[in-house]
Amino acid sequence: MGQGLRLQTYWLESVDSTQKYLLNALRSTELLPPVCIAAKRQHSGMGSRGNSWISVPGNLFFSIAVARERLPFDLKLESASIYFMYQMQRVLKERGSKVWLKWPNDLYLEELKVGGCITTLAGDAVVCGIGVNLASAPEGFGVVDVDCGPDELLEAYQEKLLQYILWKQVFIKYQLEFEFYRGHKAYTKDNKILFADAVMMEDGSLMSQGGRIYSQR
Repeated sequence: MGQGLRLQTYWLESVDSTQKYLLNALRSTELLPPVCIAAKRQHSGMGSRGNSWISVPGNLFFSIAVARERLPFDLKLESASIYFMYQMQRVLKERGSKVWLKWPNDLYLEELKVGGCITTLAGDAVVCGIGVNLASAPEGFGVVDVDCGPDELLEAYQEKLLQYILWKQVFIKYQLEFEFYRGHKAYTKDNKILFADAVMMEDGSLMSQGGRIYSQR
């Protein structure tokens, strides 16, 4: 985001989905970017591959909307999820966490998913919804390994975005991390990707089995 840009932040007690709420508010022009909607409780958050992400108090769930012109000029929109989630990983790692970012949009602690994001377009705005398990997690998921409240983490994340880090800077660092989890798989809309057989391109896409694959989230 452009330097000096501040997100107007609204905290809700309860909502079905911060992403759905924000998208509807943008379409009706009730809210305009740059803006952030966060909730203490979320009942049916939008997750990967049509899944829901349900929150409980103590976890962080929010959605932000940023005008496309305010994003780094070298960021390809198909790789926006990588960009936004990498900033969250950086904030957590600066607090001592060992989370890693699984292409294209999931935070993991060892083999358990602790966070994720979904990115969509709303007119000229990019809308990114992020969820991070800070306090508790359902069976099969994990909780981050740092003591950090949702308010603190959201504020730190927004400050990170204000630094206007170029995609090139993110890519150089993330490309190195990508090499550490080549034994894992990723899902796209139609199939699975074996990271061991994939090559990461400069725009954040993957070359796999002769085709180029972009994040679809």
